[in-house]
Amino acid sequence: MLTDVEITFLGAAETVTGSRFLVEAGGGRLLVDCGLFQGLKRLRELNWAPFPVDPASIDAVVLTHAHIDHSGYLPALVRDGFRGPIWCTPSTLALARILLRDAAYLQEEDARYANQRRSSRHDPALPLYTERDAEAALTRFQAQPFDVEFQPVRGVTCRFSPAGHILGAASAWLDEGGASVLFSGDLGRADDPVMRPPSTPPAACHVVIESTYGNRDHPVEDVPHILAEVITATAERGGIVLIPAFAVGRTQTMLHLLAELRAADRIPPIPTFVNSPMAVTATELFLASVDEHRLTPRQVLELSDGVQLVRSVEESKQITSRRGPMIVITASGMLTGGRVLHHLRQVGPDHRSTIVLPGYQAAGTRGQALLDGARTLRVFGEDVPIRARVVHLDSLSAHADSDGLVAWLKSAPEPPTAVSVVHGEPVAADALRRRIKHELGWPARVPAAGERVRVRPR
Repeated sequence: MLTDVEITFLGAAETVTGSRFLVEAGGGRLLVDCGLFQGLKRLRELNWAPFPVDPASIDAVVLTHAHIDHSGYLPALVRDGFRGPIWCTPSTLALARILLRDAAYLQEEDARYANQRRSSRHDPALPLYTERDAEAALTRFQAQPFDVEFQPVRGVTCRFSPAGHILGAASAWLDEGGASVLFSGDLGRADDPVMRPPSTPPAACHVVIESTYGNRDHPVEDVPHILAEVITATAERGGIVLIPAFAVGRTQTMLHLLAELRAADRIPPIPTFVNSPMAVTATELFLASVDEHRLTPRQVLELSDGVQLVRSVEESKQITSRRGPMIVITASGMLTGGRVLHHLRQVGPDHRSTIVLPGYQAAGTRGQALLDGARTLRVFGEDVPIRARVVHLDSLSAHADSDGLVAWLKSAPEPPTAVSVVHGEPVAADALRRRIKHELGWPARVPAAGERVRVRPR
């Protein structure tokens, strides 16, 4: 029987975070992604609002990948009544165990720290959710391999295809009675130094595509040369090179580049630390996921050669009290929370030091403020002066750029009847919409938050 599918855009609509798409099909409800909003305060406050639909009314979640802006609201969804399965790829499940536990820990730790310092206007400051909530969410995960069809809810067929980007990242194809929808998830790059490229998209009636870099292409940069120059010059000044990096994906890319520079004697032999427990564990997962990335087993082992992997809080405190020269890689990648904030207080005021931002920085984040030339940043209720040099390596983004997104769409076996452009700032999303319309001749629009679209069979 031919039926319609309805999509409601609950998040990542005219913004780059908070990925949440409600799909009603087969008499049931499923949610594609369930992420946290990040960046601007008005967006972060949405995390504290009641979920737009009753979590208990959702039958299943299909998760494209483990990054927090796609998965980070799941503990709250389960706490508030969701009782269905959460479908994802095996590597996404492995990473979700790391990221969701860490996110919950940070929520509780930030609340404790705010209460100790009385730096919150809330009394007491509370976490969005707890480690217990994260553990409850993880019991609902069910793994499905790439390129194998399954039914997340009765009457609906789903299939994951590799999206590149990070370990486990998938595009999700859903079909009910001939009405098919393809959610791109976050698409990786064809030329990523670590991850394999996304696979060719399957045919679908409707495509929902990300647009993080929808309005620009990655610059052509000699990243190893830039890194070597930055690290050498900073070390000669006696400073610290601070690299805020996502624990999953970006940290491993940075470690790979540093390993190659050390092997070629292009950087001085200064201490290097990875101060992120989940980055340490995520790096270990690369050994078990050889089919999803370009690194050989030898190259994976070399990621930690000459690097001190920091897990404990005490070790972390010792690093923030050290003087340079040294290199510190730590999460989060956009300086939104975690151990990087303690390092920012250490490094920011030091004119000898350098902050390297390897990739996209969302609006409203401290990372974007640094790119905009901010001379102070608010950290734990204090204004931290920024005297350190700031270097942006935009070409290290793990997202496909505008040309890459259009090329991925163009490789589909047949045109969709419509495209929805999501997961991008308004200017980026609209730029990609225009390219799709003018270059491919496909109907495309940027849906607003709360908008519903109906997908009909061809």
